[in-house]
Amino acid sequence: MVENSKNLLIKLILLISIVALVSAFFIEYILGHQPCNLCILERIPYLLAIIIILLNYKFNHFEKYFILSVTIIFLLAVFLSLYHLGIELGFVQESVVCDLKSGSNLLSKEEILRQLQEKNVSCKDVTFKIFGLSLTNYNILISLLITISAAKVYFNYDKNK
Repeated sequence: MVENSKNLLIKLILLISIVALVSAFFIEYILGHQPCNLCILERIPYLLAIIIILLNYKFNHFEKYFILSVTIIFLLAVFLSLYHLGIELGFVQESVVCDLKSGSNLLSKEEILRQLQEKNVSCKDVTFKIFGLSLTNYNILISLLITISAAKVYFNYDKNK
């Protein structure tokens, strides 16, 4: 029973990660909502989870460590998303991560004009909501649930073997 729930969790995390990335790209490229830099960074845990889970299928004798890796990655994702939410709500000032392009040295007037024509989205601006909540809110919830579930599987891994 424990083995089945562990396998189900791994498959569920893989599915959630794929759906999260496809949704983010759909919202960006099809619906036309530009993400901020933190939104882009918040995609990385899902990509890493997909890679780790696929590696787990190839090297399943390291499964316990793969589960620990996913747990740590999504725990960090919770903190990153909470930081982003703090910026959205005005509790935290935007950092240099939110404004990477303007912090770079501009070398030519063509580069200055190109950057002025680009739409740079601030991390405090919420450009897309579902049921009144920003995608950052959903990311916190999803990352927290994955962290708790994966941690539970990790800590119970050697039991009932």
